[in-house]
Amino acid sequence: MGENPGAPERALLEYLLERQQQDGEEAGAPDTARFPQPLSAMPPQLAERLDSLRSLSRISSLLENQMLMTAFQPIYGLESRTVMGVEALSRFVSDDGAGAEIWFAEAAAVGLGANLEFSALASAAAAAAKLPAHLYVSLNISPISCLDPRLPELFEHIELPIDRIVLELTDEIPDEEYSHFISAITPLRERGLRLAIDDSHPTAGALSRMLHLRPDFIKLGRNVISGVDTDTSQHALAACLVDFAEQIGSVLVAEGVETTEELNVLTELGFSAGQGFLLGRPSVRPKDWAAWNTPLDPDGLRRLAANHAIQGPGGS
Repeated sequence: MGENPGAPERALLEYLLERQQQDGEEAGAPDTARFPQPLSAMPPQLAERLDSLRSLSRISSLLENQMLMTAFQPIYGLESRTVMGVEALSRFVSDDGAGAEIWFAEAAAVGLGANLEFSALASAAAAAAKLPAHLYVSLNISPISCLDPRLPELFEHIELPIDRIVLELTDEIPDEEYSHFISAITPLRERGLRLAIDDSHPTAGALSRMLHLRPDFIKLGRNVISGVDTDTSQHALAACLVDFAEQIGSVLVAEGVETTEELNVLTELGFSAGQGFLLGRPSVRPKDWAAWNTPLDPDGLRRLAANHAIQGPGGS
């Protein structure tokens, strides 16, 4: 396959064609046997290699053609009832309709995870120019990509000020990389960058790590929020986490808020902020973003709840 050093996928296909032609001639098979077999009929190692190369081609094309856009979801301050920030969510323009999780997982599998994450961050930073200027922007990133030396350079080439940026970690920091992560992220935090931990399963080990890391934001998902208004155990857990966040100086954000009852209890408990379909759905429309300058009054909240009940939790 040395004739195509710059096109490994083509080289592999030509190799497979040549091998199948030889096999067909040796077996006396008709010409139709010379065409490539489906992946399921190929030797496992060749099928795996070809599948990897196809993924590499897909992700490279995605990056080259910038086939992604940004949706923002509002994050409300529960005491002020105003939007304090947004979470940036990637939306991909593709024929197969694959979700963001699939694209990022595929990119990571072929060694382009950081490339795609940085492209998504740059896209979100550009879109943020149309947001109300006082809002912070939470950008999702894996801890491994934080170790990439290109990350500090990214902040030098985007117009969004670093003190409006929150990096929201999508995974746990591997133990073997923890010291490297701290070394990489500390200089950026000293420049004003803030850090969010999305921790839907607050184990003792995770809480111990947070004591050292002291993230600016701790985000808790449905497994903590669900039932907080009806289940005494959930209520007690949420109350403990409010106290923990206060002790380490973190803003506690409730993700996945779906009912007014949950919102009322979370507010009473002292959660700093809330995010979820009740409070605002992800949107790619600047017209929606502009409305986030307006405080959420009780009547507005009731309208949101009624609209949510009609559309259901999965509506858009």
